[in-house]
Amino acid sequence: MNLTNTNPPSAKYLKDYTKPAFSIYDIYLEFDLKATQTQVHATSKVKRNFSDNKPILGALVLDGIDLDLLSINIDGQAFDDFQLLNEQLIINIDRDEFELCIVTEISPATNSSLEGLYLSGGAYCTQCEAEGFRKITYYQDRPDVLATFTVKITADKKYPYLLSNGNKIEQGELEDGRHYTVWQDPFKKPAYLFALVAGDFDVLKDSYKTMSGREVELALFVDKGNLNKASHALTSLKKSMKWDEDTFGLEYDLDIYMIVAVDFFNMGAMENKGLNVFNSKCVLANQATATDSDYHMIESIIGHEYFHNWTGNRVTCRDWFQLSLKEGLTVFRDQEFSSDLGSRAINRIAAVKAMRTHQFAEDAGPMAHPIRPEQVIEMNNFYTVTVYNKGAEVIRMMHTLLGKENFRKGMDLYFERHDGQAVTCDDFVNAMMQASSIDLTQFKHWYSQSGTPKLVVKEKFDKTSGVYQLEINQVHTATADQDKKHNLHIPFSIELLDQDGKVLQLTYEGNVICKVLNVTQGKQVFSFDNIKTKPTPILLEDFSAPCQLDFNYSDEQLCHIVRHASSDFSRWDAQQMLLIKNIKAAVKNDNIDLPKNITELISDILLDNTIDLELAAQLIKLPSYDVIAAEYEEVPINSIIEAIDSFEQQIAQTLNTVLFDVYNKLNENSVNECENLSTEVVGKRALKNACLHYLAKQNEICMVEALNAQLEMINMTDSLAALSSAVHANHELSQSMLIAFESKWEKDALVMDKWFGLQAMQDKPDIVAHLQSLYSHSHFDYANPNRVRALIGSFTHFNIKQFHNENGSGYKLLTDLLIKLNDINPQNASRMITPLMSWQKYNVKRQKLIKQQLERLADIEDLSSDLYEKVSKALN
Repeated sequence: MNLTNTNPPSAKYLKDYTKPAFSIYDIYLEFDLKATQTQVHATSKVKRNFSDNKPILGALVLDGIDLDLLSINIDGQAFDDFQLLNEQLIINIDRDEFELCIVTEISPATNSSLEGLYLSGGAYCTQCEAEGFRKITYYQDRPDVLATFTVKITADKKYPYLLSNGNKIEQGELEDGRHYTVWQDPFKKPAYLFALVAGDFDVLKDSYKTMSGREVELALFVDKGNLNKASHALTSLKKSMKWDEDTFGLEYDLDIYMIVAVDFFNMGAMENKGLNVFNSKCVLANQATATDSDYHMIESIIGHEYFHNWTGNRVTCRDWFQLSLKEGLTVFRDQEFSSDLGSRAINRIAAVKAMRTHQFAEDAGPMAHPIRPEQVIEMNNFYTVTVYNKGAEVIRMMHTLLGKENFRKGMDLYFERHDGQAVTCDDFVNAMMQASSIDLTQFKHWYSQSGTPKLVVKEKFDKTSGVYQLEINQVHTATADQDKKHNLHIPFSIELLDQDGKVLQLTYEGNVICKVLNVTQGKQVFSFDNIKTKPTPILLEDFSAPCQLDFNYSDEQLCHIVRHASSDFSRWDAQQMLLIKNIKAAVKNDNIDLPKNITELISDILLDNTIDLELAAQLIKLPSYDVIAAEYEEVPINSIIEAIDSFEQQIAQTLNTVLFDVYNKLNENSVNECENLSTEVVGKRALKNACLHYLAKQNEICMVEALNAQLEMINMTDSLAALSSAVHANHELSQSMLIAFESKWEKDALVMDKWFGLQAMQDKPDIVAHLQSLYSHSHFDYANPNRVRALIGSFTHFNIKQFHNENGSGYKLLTDLLIKLNDINPQNASRMITPLMSWQKYNVKRQKLIKQQLERLADIEDLSSDLYEKVSKALN
């Protein structure tokens, strides 16, 4: 291993932030688009910055990567007093204000990193967040430099749409079959929000009238032939615009809002001002090709990127350490949007699953970091579930502590103070404190402290006095990045249920107590009186803080909550705790039988005619492998898989008749409801397919007919559920169904991603060789992140048994791919490495095998900074 012998990328630290000596406040960009010789003329107006009324001395430092510098002019004169050093252009100048013109040449066609300007899938496209603009021209590629952008794009007419940020102010025809457009964005923005797209698309247009009466043109650009999959995204955009006006009083500010869907994109989407660039999988949907969960995901992401117009664009980050300022806040906003439009409980369940499955694991691993990191090597590595999802939970806790009205006042003050500025997380919290007069000083530790707090809760009931007490202890263990921890301000929401399942009023000594307890100390006791019998507590209700809960619930208490809690989320949460508890017992005792009270509870849920069907679908599912694995210091991989499989088989066998009856009832009108997206019908499909998952494990003739019939449905939710159930059950039909599905959808790349994913989830001994053979499939492309994640990402994250096979073949397969991606697309490689990061949580044999693969990566001579940071942290 020669990591220590290389010249490692240097870390950047939050404490070292300084304002630059100069800032660019206006830029005119001219692009002459050609595949391998695109010229970029950047004419910038530059002004020296001041601090405490004194000029900041120093050179103008510009960032640039893979650029061919052709010329530099200052105030119209050639300039040569500069240095090119470590991917920076250093201009030595003693003027306080000047005009700088830089001409560079770049090659979009050979830019496989999908950062900067690249040519892929027949279209020019940009991705500049976090630091991609430096691959376009030399510039101050940092979020605290805000400028107005005017952009002229010249290209061949085979690219009829030439798009950029802002409003189109000019267009025209040129000789030699070329044309141009000019765009102007009147709002100052950092370079990471710049966007350019040039291509030939189908366009879906609409309009939206804002609350002040302005007419905004809406345009959605998709690849030719995909117009029939665009309407849901455009409808979602209009819903987002209306919701933000109604909820936060925020109105759109340009004359046009554009979305472009491209197939080659590292991220889900990007909020570039007025010109959102989306991964096509986050836009395209019709009932034949997209599942109900795809529809929900698209609505959520469309909303997320639109909400960034204010929380990220109009007010942006001072530096990248403040990323959660925009991302955590905007995830909270998109979660609220989805909850207001759909089921709040189902959306909360999805958010909490993401936390417990992925974020808690990140906290426990070598990449642990606070939502505002203290140091970074490669900024792309910090677009994480911690920054996004835990960041959203921190915003949600503030919302809980302040209340809806005060939170809105805080948002209003935040925009009033900081519109058009690049600010910090502290600026946001300070606005919340001032608007609400609530002290959040201790709460701020959530921004700087990593790790998942554990709340150890003990109960005590005195029947004579009628007093019930909860003792809550905060436990903060050291993480990879931090040894010392502070006690946090934790909003701990509770309810108490009596023996009949009724919610008890919380009082003590004549005072009504708020259900949200303020836990601020290492140990606190909360008392409640006027209680006749020992209650069942619902603790950390609605996941009121991103913490692990340690409370000795009995099976009876958990069943009581599942049956009687007023909150649907609390019912699901208790069911998860009940199942986790019993799966762990099965692991410990080597496959004990599933307790009768659990099968009875699942049966009652299935037969309950009053329950929300989508909730019922969630309630009858077992916790995922990742949720169970998070319970262990050393993960017993095979035992967990066997316990989950055993419990599923027992449910399928014990409740076979009930499951089949419910399935048939829900399936009666499926053909007529194929294009129905109502809450009721989506719920019916969810519960029906949850039943099918179990029924497929019983190789009965009637299920052979049902699986084949459902595969042929013209609704992708039902069709894919049939195929998925067969694959996960190792059903005798799985191979013929995979072949039929491929034959039907071989011309649709996004649907083929679903097929790749299910190919990767097969439990068969030759799976690695099979996956390697799929590299030559006509739809697979190493340069396309969607294809790579669909095939190998699905294998490493969901085919746990085979990925962790103790012959080490799964680890080698992933590492071989990472080595290849290191040269093609380092950012995608960095995201794919996650399953190798927590190697120390496995047995000695697996540790050795994974460490060998990490050392292979460490030995790469030109290891990218994206991979270097993660490999070095994993090994150290």
